[in-house]
Amino acid sequence: MGVGVIPALTASEGIEAISNHQPDAVLLDVMLPDMSGLDAFKLIREKDPRLPVIIATAAGSSDTAIEAMKLGAFDYLTKPIDVEHLERLVGHAIQSRRLASVPVGMNNLTKPEDKGDAFVGRCPSMQEVFKAVGRVAQQDVPVLVRGESGTGKELVARAIFQHGARSQGPFLAVNCAALSETLLESELFGHEKGAFTGAHDRRIGKFEQCNGGTIFLDEVGDMSPLVQSKVLRLLQQQKFERVGGNSTIETNVRIVSATNRDLEKMCEEGDFRNDLFYRLNGYTITLPPLRTRGDDRVLLLQHFLAQLNKELGRDVNGVAPDAMQRLLDYDWPGNVREMQSVVKQALLHCTGPVLMASALPAEVHSSAVKPRSDSHGVTSATERGEEHPQQGGTSDEAGHAAANGSAASFASFIDDRLVAGGGELYAETLAHMERELLTRVLTRTGGNQSEASRILGITRGSLRNKIRTNGIVIGPDITVKQ
Repeated sequence: MGVGVIPALTASEGIEAISNHQPDAVLLDVMLPDMSGLDAFKLIREKDPRLPVIIATAAGSSDTAIEAMKLGAFDYLTKPIDVEHLERLVGHAIQSRRLASVPVGMNNLTKPEDKGDAFVGRCPSMQEVFKAVGRVAQQDVPVLVRGESGTGKELVARAIFQHGARSQGPFLAVNCAALSETLLESELFGHEKGAFTGAHDRRIGKFEQCNGGTIFLDEVGDMSPLVQSKVLRLLQQQKFERVGGNSTIETNVRIVSATNRDLEKMCEEGDFRNDLFYRLNGYTITLPPLRTRGDDRVLLLQHFLAQLNKELGRDVNGVAPDAMQRLLDYDWPGNVREMQSVVKQALLHCTGPVLMASALPAEVHSSAVKPRSDSHGVTSATERGEEHPQQGGTSDEAGHAAANGSAASFASFIDDRLVAGGGELYAETLAHMERELLTRVLTRTGGNQSEASRILGITRGSLRNKIRTNGIVIGPDITVKQ
């Protein structure tokens, strides 16, 4: 591997060597003559919390391995040690250590908000959202928040409430898509005892509870016609009856609603009331999808990394350049909510002070950005990356070309076998597909079998068997023996 090795026979000698030589990685046995490896590991962490430490354990000692990972070990090995695996693991540890000392994607983390969620965004479209919230917050009119799932519609609703005249009143949120018609009607308007099967007591609905405050109706496009008609009356008169009741109840609520559906089209098709749409749409705020927000993605990654470091008790202070590139190339179909989930998963897989590409979930490893259609089925130039058109091919074209080339190769393989005849086409095709899959994944992980087995969802032992069976050679490049 071209690295120097400094041996130490005891924990005390090893800790002294770490102080004298500042190594890039440590290989630590749990069985030492003067103290346990885990106790030695704690002392190493006190000296240098960013130093990658690989723990070597006896086969089957899962408790020790789990405890080591909980304490922050880079990884662990079981005995007898697979030398090739050891070399790869040490290589990754050294790379992690060196990346920690060079400029990385995010080296100036913001402090996470202590008082709750925070708006993050500097792009023009998000600045317009902030301005819109400021304009409408004090105005006691209904607001319709529009945008794809995961873009932060509830966050906008809460900002309107917090900056509005009703900020001292209640704020209640109801997901209209999560409840059946009967349950949603009862949730919003309440019910009298005996109104329906299971209604053993009177229930006060959200509109009654929220008197003087703001109610947030999420996924408002999923309301049934019956509920739509009752919400319309409430908007018009601020009056309603509980389910099964005759008494008219007056309330005073502000409605902020949200949807990711095309309400105009639903109105045309008779699935949503025109008059209710006009009432809800007193003021519209549209949230942009994350894939169109440019450098805001870096700000959000920075924000979530700082926030989740604090939440999970981690100390990841940067993102490796290749990991950052993959995060920026990803399409984010789940928008901001998905980014938060991805960063959390990556931090849980991360074993060093730098978030590396190998820690990212499998879905992020797709380099081709998938263009999306707007509500009319037309892909915008901005979402295709054509804000600044280039003369050469785009990354999308390269991704599609690679995918098409792979599909053509697979089709050619089948055609050749059909021409050749024979009765083993099914088995041959499966074997061909398995070799293709394994070589692609191993190439993606740089030969890291632990990461490859995680992506494939199989054990390392099973992966090793498949590598051997398929004649795959792991070196500087992943090749197949002919």
